Amino acid sequence: MDLASSDNNFLYNKNLKSKAGSLRKSMTKAESCLWKYVLRGRRLNGFQFRRQRPVLNYIADFMCKELNLIIEVDGITHSYEEVAQNDVNRQKKLEEAGFTVIRFTDDEVLENIDRVGNHLEDWIEKNPPPAPASGGHQLD
Repeated sequence: MDLASSDNNFLYNKNLKSKAGSLRKSMTKAESCLWKYVLRGRRLNGFQFRRQRPVLNYIADFMCKELNLIIEVDGITHSYEEVAQNDVNRQKKLEEAGFTVIRFTDDEVLENIDRVGNHLEDWIEKNPPPAPASGGHQLD
């Protein structure tokens, strides 16, 4: 399996573009709050996040290319055994592709969004993106 990188557009799946568009229009309350108050407009340490991003055969709730980070917000259906197992399989595939997956429940986002934001800031501080490769030469 290829690792996610700018060379392969971070494993973007154009076949899921239409489905991702409809999911963006019908985000859950928790997803909307996380987007509006934490992720949108480079609010989180200046990093750009994308909503409902098609990657591999999945649609990630939120993704930051620079950090190879996917954030998932799990609702009540994620507590059912079959859905939970699908989440495990999906997370494994995304991690094998080089992404880190961080999960929050709807309740965590809706009841303590500040804690969620702080957790993400701490993760970014401990896992900074690699410095871009320099292209060109230095002047003396």
